Amino acid sequence: MQFEILAKCKTTRARVSRMTLAHGPTMLPTFMPVATQAAIKGLTAQQMDSLGITLILNNTYHLNLRPGIKVLQEAGGAHKFQGWKKNLLTDSGGFQLVSLSKFTKITEEGALFASPFTGEPTMLTPEESISIQHSIGADIIMQLDDVVPSLLTGPRVSEAMERSVRWLDRCIAYHQKSGQDKTQNLFAIVQGGLDLTLRGRCLEEMVKRKDDVGGFAVGGLSGGEAKDTFWRVVEYCAERLPDDKPRYCMGVGFAEDLLVCVALGIDMADCVFPTRTARFGVALTFDGPLNIRLAKHHKDLNPIDPDCPCPTCKSGMSKALLHHLVTEETVAAHAVTQHNIVFQARVMSGARDAILNDTFPEYLHTFFARYFKGAGYPRWCVEALRSVGVDILEGVENPRIVDDNGAKWEYAEP
Repeated sequence: MQFEILAKCKTTRARVSRMTLAHGPTMLPTFMPVATQAAIKGLTAQQMDSLGITLILNNTYHLNLRPGIKVLQEAGGAHKFQGWKKNLLTDSGGFQLVSLSKFTKITEEGALFASPFTGEPTMLTPEESISIQHSIGADIIMQLDDVVPSLLTGPRVSEAMERSVRWLDRCIAYHQKSGQDKTQNLFAIVQGGLDLTLRGRCLEEMVKRKDDVGGFAVGGLSGGEAKDTFWRVVEYCAERLPDDKPRYCMGVGFAEDLLVCVALGIDMADCVFPTRTARFGVALTFDGPLNIRLAKHHKDLNPIDPDCPCPTCKSGMSKALLHHLVTEETVAAHAVTQHNIVFQARVMSGARDAILNDTFPEYLHTFFARYFKGAGYPRWCVEALRSVGVDILEGVENPRIVDDNGAKWEYAEP
C-alpha cells in the first residue's frame, strides 16, 4: 500500500488522500458499496466499473460458506471469480458474531459457528479468518475481532475489547508468516463499545502495532446507539489514530453520517444502506431520500435528479416509469441501485473537491441546508460539526433543530 495525504481541511480534521493498492488507486475519503456475495445486488462488475467505483467490499463469512474457498482458489481469487478489476476489501467475519449470534459460541480459540444453511459447525479462528481472506485475495483484509452489540454494557464489552487485541496479534503473526503481507494489507479494528475508557485502552494497544498493519478501523458502531454517542466515539478514535494510516469507520451509510465522519477525520466507510434501500424503491438525492413507490410520482416524467450523471438519470428514465415498475419488474431496483451508488460517490467526491479547494466548511453548509430543508437540522450533526469548528446554523434564519436523525423518509403507503 502507498498512502499519500494530498490535502487537509484548515478547519476540520477532514483530509484527501490517495491510497494505491495492488489493483490501482482509490481516492479518499470514499464510500465502499457492499458486495456481500461477490456481487452488488442487481449489478454486474462491469456496471460497477462504469460508475467509477474503485473499491468494494466482500463478506468473508458468506463467501467461505458459498461458493467456498476451493472454488475461489480454482478461480484465482474473488477478483477473477466476480470479474472485478479494481480494489477489494473483505471483512473478517467478526460482524457475524453479532448478526448470527444465535448460531455462534465465542471462545478464546475463535468463534464456533453453526451454518445457517446446514447446521454444520465451523470454527472461525483469527488464523482461519486470515487464511480465508488470503484465498479471496482482497487488497485490504480485516483482523478477526470479538464484536458485541453496540448497546451492550458490562464485563463482556471489556472482555471483547481485550480479546480483539489478542486476536490482532494472532492475525498479524499468521499474515506475516504467510508472506501475503506484501500484497494484502491487514487493518486492525478498534473495539470497546460506547465506553471511551475502553476505546482508549484498545487504541493504545493497537497503535503500538501500527508498523504491522496497513490501517485502522473503528468497529462496533451503527448498531442502534444514539447518534450523539456515535459521533463522540468516532471523534475520540479518529483524533487518536495515526495520521499516516487510513481510518475506516465500519457500517456507516447515511449521507449525513458520512460527511460528519469525514469532518471528524475518517477516510473510508461502508454500508448496505444505499443498495438495500434501492430495492425498496427509495432513491437518494441531495434534497433527501425519495420514495418512488408513492402515488404522487405516477405522472412525474422527470428523472430522479436531472443533474445526476448516473445511467438511470442520464437516460431520462422518469420517476413515473420507475413508480410503474418498482413493484413489478426488477429493472426498477437495478436502476435505483445504480443511482444510489452514484449519489454516495457524488457526496464523497464533492467532499474531496471541497477539501482540495479549501471550501469544505462551505460544502457542509450547502449540503445540510439542502438535504434537511423543511425537515430540520439533526441536533447531533450540528453538535458534531461544531466540535471541529463548523457551525452549519450560522447565517440560517430561525433554523429548526430536531433531536432525531431528521432524515426525510417518505415511507407512507402508496
